[in-house]
Amino acid sequence: MQIPLVDLHAQHQTIKREVMTPFIATVEAIALAGARPVFVDIDPDTYTLDWRQLDHSLTPRTRSIIPVHLYGHPVEMQPVMAFARAHGLRVIEDASQAHGATYQGQRVGSFGDIGCFSLYYSKNLGAYGEAGICVTNDSQLAENIRLLRDHGSRLRYQHEVLGVNARLDELQAAVLRVKLRYLEAWNAARQGHAQFYAQHLRRVVEPVPVVRPWGTHVYCYYVVQVPERDHFRKVLEQEGVATGIHYPVPIHLQPACAHYGYMRGTLPITEAVTEHIVSLPMYPELTAEQREQVVNAIKKSFVVGVSRL
Repeated sequence: MQIPLVDLHAQHQTIKREVMTPFIATVEAIALAGARPVFVDIDPDTYTLDWRQLDHSLTPRTRSIIPVHLYGHPVEMQPVMAFARAHGLRVIEDASQAHGATYQGQRVGSFGDIGCFSLYYSKNLGAYGEAGICVTNDSQLAENIRLLRDHGSRLRYQHEVLGVNARLDELQAAVLRVKLRYLEAWNAARQGHAQFYAQHLRRVVEPVPVVRPWGTHVYCYYVVQVPERDHFRKVLEQEGVATGIHYPVPIHLQPACAHYGYMRGTLPITEAVTEHIVSLPMYPELTAEQREQVVNAIKKSFVVGVSRL
């Protein structure tokens, strides 16, 4: 469970804290902790939090920032950390789609006060079911998180604060210990698939995922944009190629977030890209034949599209 860094008793207080973030899972954690999420627009090329927007979202109630390393590409952390230090804010990294990715040679999840990793089975490092971890170099934060994950208890049946049941069970831990050994090799395989896609899809699908020179991309998802998404997906499905959409509806326009008062047009870049993004098949075990099949299906979709005009 991802636990934002807020007062342990915040759920019993009137909301006085705000946390800046661009992703739905983090919004749930923020709201459940009794704070208010503040939505920040994204960089149009990497789809990650645009640090240039932070100053526009800052208020006297802001307490922390949760940058999300999305699709496997890192957020530009140096300006985020500089902004946080300048304004006395905590930073909680959501690295759930970026296991093993780096920013300026340093692993994501190790910059902020806390790093959060989902270990859902479809991630680069996945458990055999539901699992997740938080990491920190702060001993006091580590102790607080340990309390929260186990009903606020150090000793059985003695509860110092109100917590939750967020313990990682032994079966998941055993699976993860084995799979962790293969993470680097699996990420390298994903990067090889991405290189193949980029080589064969550039000038066919624009844009293909970019990689900033200061970071490494581990391609949890391989996301492109297409003008006629429904037609594109239908043709690929007919060719035996499955696709996904991560994510079709912006967080600030979700019914669950309507009470925060955000309207269409608030986050223009986010709203624009969600109309066109499509996730192509991406996992370490992709074969050369399967990659060719994906590329050929994409090229066919555009030929069929032109013939319809």
